[in-house]
Amino acid sequence: MSEEKIHKDSASFEYTKEVKHIDNADTNINARLANPLSGIPHDQLMADAAQFAEDHGLGHLKEEFQKGALIAQDPPAFESLTQLSEEDKAVLRREITHRWDQPWQLYYLVILCSLAAAVQGMDESVINGANIFFPDHFGIPQDNDAPNASRNQWILGLVNSAPYLCCGVIACWLTAPLNAVLGRRGTIFVTAFISFATCIWQGVTNSWQHLFVARLVLGFGIGPKSTTVPVYAAECAPPVIRGALVMMWQMWTAFGIMLGNVMDLAFFHVPDKHGITGLNWRLMLGSAGVPALFIMAQVFLCPESPRWLISKGRYDKAYDSLRILRHSPLQAARDLYYIHVLLEAEKGISTGRNRIVELFTVPRNRRALQASTIVMFMQQFCGVNAIAYYSTNIFTQSGFTQVNALLASWGFGMVNWLFAFPAVYTIDTFGRRNLLLTTFPLMSIFLLMSGFAFWIPEGTGRLAVVALGIYLFGVAYSPGEGPVPFTYSAEAYPLYVRDVGMSWSTSVLWFFNAVVAITFPRLVGAFKPQGAFGWYAAWNIVGFTLILLFVPETKALSLEELDQVFSVPTHIHAAYQLKALPRNIKKHIFRMQVEDMPPLYEHEGAKTYAPGGAGHA
Repeated sequence: MSEEKIHKDSASFEYTKEVKHIDNADTNINARLANPLSGIPHDQLMADAAQFAEDHGLGHLKEEFQKGALIAQDPPAFESLTQLSEEDKAVLRREITHRWDQPWQLYYLVILCSLAAAVQGMDESVINGANIFFPDHFGIPQDNDAPNASRNQWILGLVNSAPYLCCGVIACWLTAPLNAVLGRRGTIFVTAFISFATCIWQGVTNSWQHLFVARLVLGFGIGPKSTTVPVYAAECAPPVIRGALVMMWQMWTAFGIMLGNVMDLAFFHVPDKHGITGLNWRLMLGSAGVPALFIMAQVFLCPESPRWLISKGRYDKAYDSLRILRHSPLQAARDLYYIHVLLEAEKGISTGRNRIVELFTVPRNRRALQASTIVMFMQQFCGVNAIAYYSTNIFTQSGFTQVNALLASWGFGMVNWLFAFPAVYTIDTFGRRNLLLTTFPLMSIFLLMSGFAFWIPEGTGRLAVVALGIYLFGVAYSPGEGPVPFTYSAEAYPLYVRDVGMSWSTSVLWFFNAVVAITFPRLVGAFKPQGAFGWYAAWNIVGFTLILLFVPETKALSLEELDQVFSVPTHIHAAYQLKALPRNIKKHIFRMQVEDMPPLYEHEGAKTYAPGGAGHA
């Protein structure tokens, strides 16, 4: 890599840093990934595009591919292309000025992904209400003064964590082979069926061991689905709204969590009938399976991921898919050709070794792995699922009745869902990284607020402060660490390792989800709510530091252009961010006039538009 000296001097600020850029296209594959078409003469480019169309059974669209290649070479300059008609230019102008004007089939696909997310949320949250009933039913009471209280608390954590143990250890790693054989849609169908069947199974269990096994199998429905759906959305969405569409996963997961709380309330007073004991909690657990049937009925009405089809050499089908997901044949041809040339350039990253090995040995992949691991790990250790799974128990300990505790839990679910909506806009404007850096300190403060409230004497004062702290935590979590991790991880990896990279990221998330679920009952029993909430408050400060140093921004870039972002060495990124931190505090908190730092990436300050290739690759 070449080296560039950056000098920045002012009365109050001096910045001198030797930065290794990735600007030598002859020696660095990542430089070519910025746009492999750059510098190719128009005549040669049009000949290459025509040959591409002929080679892949798309010769009847040769003219569209030629025009598409010219546009992809320099997207902002399309107005100067004499080969384009005025109608072509009008389509491209509208693509820039009306970013939410997309074909209804794209939004139908988003509805599918959102429904899959809602199923996920229900799978996670219906256990919250069932926790009140099944421990006593199966002889594992949770009172601290009960015999074997410590053992019973560990058992409750084990039963709650079973699906996430399965996801973290086994299920997420099935994503790559399932996607290779079944495609994105087939994988979603199979996992939805598993979710349906195991939810019904949970409702007919007769011991905590049996319930543990049923929930363990549920992990095979949760893991590959949570890995595949965000990738599916990322591969179909245009770059300018990719973050907003992919984050629908987390937003509607939050909706599913809230809906699970509704089911807990709806079945709370159901009496035992026909000799069936515990009918209320059985219906709670079984209710989560019903929405999965709608996914199974809907998924094959959506187009397959064009990137997955290209990876199988099915270019004609990939074009058909893009034609459904774009307004015009020109856009579809442009995106398909641009995806193709970027993937060809991306092959230069691979060393030809095992893909899992390449996650760790190829620097670009390793930095993506590092960043996505951080955001996935922190989604669990920020403490949100301690609340999502055990909020009813927490509210009961603070003095609520069981019904009021369930109502309070529903309130947390509602807050979690509603405050995810701002991120639909801010995730692609304010940015993934900025959302995280803004919300982590707030989450820490609000957890401390809830935990320390348990020192207030029992009464309405304690109830109010505990509930307020938890709700404010949800307000901070929902637009930040809620939607960002899955969006970030789905876009961070290049295509050739995307399945295994996303498998790693989601396995990290679900493994530490299991750790939280297992340990929280005992954590509260040993250290009281004050210590348990303080523990996760401290982790939020750790999360802020990790995001600052090791997680680069990814908003509004094509999936392949992110190769350049992740090619900046970690130590350079961390040093730059440490320099930028005091400046940003002065500028954004104290509203002081400070000079801008030199950009870290070549695209910063210059990139306003990328080809609409669904994020490409």
